[in-house]
Amino acid sequence: MGKGKLQKFAENETFACLIQPSLEQVLGREHPLKGHWGRDFFHNDHPIVLELGCGKGDYTIALALRHPEINYIGVDIKGARMWKGAKTATQAGLNNVGFLRTRIEFIGSLFGPDEVSEIWLTFSDPQIGREKKRLTSPRFLARYADFLRPDGTIHLKTDSRYLYEYTHALCRANGLPVAFATHDLYALDPLKANLDPALFEVRTFYEKHFLAQGYRICYLAFTLAGRRDFLSPEWDEARWADENHHAFLIQIHE
Repeated sequence: MGKGKLQKFAENETFACLIQPSLEQVLGREHPLKGHWGRDFFHNDHPIVLELGCGKGDYTIALALRHPEINYIGVDIKGARMWKGAKTATQAGLNNVGFLRTRIEFIGSLFGPDEVSEIWLTFSDPQIGREKKRLTSPRFLARYADFLRPDGTIHLKTDSRYLYEYTHALCRANGLPVAFATHDLYALDPLKANLDPALFEVRTFYEKHFLAQGYRICYLAFTLAGRRDFLSPEWDEARWADENHHAFLIQIHE
């Protein structure tokens, strides 16, 4: 392991905004903060929004700066990446930002019923051919249903048409209300789309890279509508897998 990573891991231990539960604290048991993030971590009763797979935390930080009346928590397993977001939040004195280092598979051990108002999935791995690992799969939606408010929105922002089409098909198969769907976000007029301007203006490191390469950005917003179990969709897996792979090949060879 590089010296830089070791230094970041050591500094992570000093950040009050970064929670790093041990495996023993989340495997088959409930973390002490479960159901009490507002009271014991943020010390307020503001809505809580998660970004799952937050990477360096730039999206979490940007949203928190725009909406001080909302609490944001970035979740990821990569401590060296999260260091940047945690350090930025600490230096800026952002009291409405937290970071949680854990595997998303354990997320149900960390949040209680109706504790979360929204979820953001920003440029998640599409996990081609591996549905169970996909963050919008029935397996993960069932986890989110345990803590997301029934009217809480799940936002998917992605460069992967594969992931977008799969998730849209899953919504149709399960009768999940879709608030907005587009496979080309930046072709829209932000004023006419009636969406939060942050959706267009806040961009992750990866999103900036994909846009510079000419890729279209997809966006899908939906709710679980109180459902707790979900079916896999019937959709054209081969078609979208091939298209996603083609786009990836173009990207790595440019």
